[in-house]
Amino acid sequence: MLPADRVSTDPDLLAAHCRDEADLCAAGAPLAVVRPQDTAEVAAIVRVAAAHGVPVVPQGARTGLAGAANAVDGALLVSLAGMSRILEIDPGERIAVVQPGVVNAQLRRAVAEKGLAFPPDPGSWESSTIGGNVSTDAGGMCCVKYGVTGEYVLGLEVVLADGEILRCGRRTVKGVAGYDLPSLFVGAEGTLGIITEITVRLRPAAQEARTLVAMFPTVAAAGQAVSAVIAAGYVPSMLELLDRTHLRAIEAYRPMGLDTEAAAMLLIAADTGDRAGADLERITECCRAAGASELYLAGDATEAEALTAARRLAHPAMEQAAMQAFPGGRGGLVVDDVAVPRSRIVDLVTGVEEISMRRGVLVGVVGHAGDGNLHPVIVVDRADPACVERGRVVFDEIMRLGLALGGTCTGEHGVGLLKREWLARELGPVGLRVHRALKAALDPAGILNPGKVIAPD
Repeated sequence: MLPADRVSTDPDLLAAHCRDEADLCAAGAPLAVVRPQDTAEVAAIVRVAAAHGVPVVPQGARTGLAGAANAVDGALLVSLAGMSRILEIDPGERIAVVQPGVVNAQLRRAVAEKGLAFPPDPGSWESSTIGGNVSTDAGGMCCVKYGVTGEYVLGLEVVLADGEILRCGRRTVKGVAGYDLPSLFVGAEGTLGIITEITVRLRPAAQEARTLVAMFPTVAAAGQAVSAVIAAGYVPSMLELLDRTHLRAIEAYRPMGLDTEAAAMLLIAADTGDRAGADLERITECCRAAGASELYLAGDATEAEALTAARRLAHPAMEQAAMQAFPGGRGGLVVDDVAVPRSRIVDLVTGVEEISMRRGVLVGVVGHAGDGNLHPVIVVDRADPACVERGRVVFDEIMRLGLALGGTCTGEHGVGLLKREWLARELGPVGLRVHRALKAALDPAGILNPGKVIAPD
């Protein structure tokens, strides 16, 4: 049904596509990689798979951190990376229509040329795709002010489990007809349908931003500053936290003169143009009152961008730190993604520190402090089963802490394989039953990304 170059069973290609970037999540042996170029080809693939009961795992750039794109045994891996066209940018309506393989940075740059912005900016924005961003409801550093990907999705085209093509949503500014079907597929991680076209809302480009760096003697003090900023009603465009472990890892990875003796750093931006200086001055007072040991305002846009770039280096820097701690390819990272009410940030960070010390496992904390979404990063030795088990115990204790603080098991990375059991606990029996009913209604044969998000009965 497809041109021969769309389908491959090459062992090296299968191995390269069998998993995303989530450490310690299992991956099966796929049957083939299929690379469609349009919606009709995706529909053809799904019809064949449905007829033969073959699992289908949709994939984007495989930058995910929860195992959602991992292969299952005997699956067709449907790589949507080749569906990478920006179909339309309408400045008057402030919308864009894209295929799922469009890279986030590609769309952001294209709309910027027209004086517009697509705000969601996950850490992998230079490589992750819009389809993947929608499927996991990805966030990023600007979420504190602008929200996550799902808040920008107006309409979708989706291939359902029987190969039928559904168009849902709208292009209009307003529209409330019927059930909110686009929101059903946002964050579903390919378990309910395969997204083949996305209509997104755009915003006017932000005004020039100014950036503040605040250093703190303790992580708890940084958390207190975050709580104070939010409680005062200030809305920065970025409010990021990096602990000492991350500061040292980033400085070792790409030296920038960061203070590696500080316990924590807050990176704060205000994109309010002429008002940004005054806005940051008020935020500075909150940081000073919380015990900031050093406060520094970036002198210009170039310096501000360099500081933002440092934050984006957190994950690769920690990967290098893990490799150095456990040479020979043994070093691994388990990246957590817990979100709590912003008033409980101090409880979360102090709790993570206590768990790390008690279990003897290195855990760095980084994340989007402004919306309560932090990423404890657990360093493990893959070759040492006892170390891996301690890492899993730490992961579970952090999950338990986050839920106990009134939080959620994932703020932006999704559930995938990594957090199925914790999602079940968070949902409770009634919520879990509703999830399973939706899955059964849209995918009765269970071929779409099986085993992800909701664990089998």
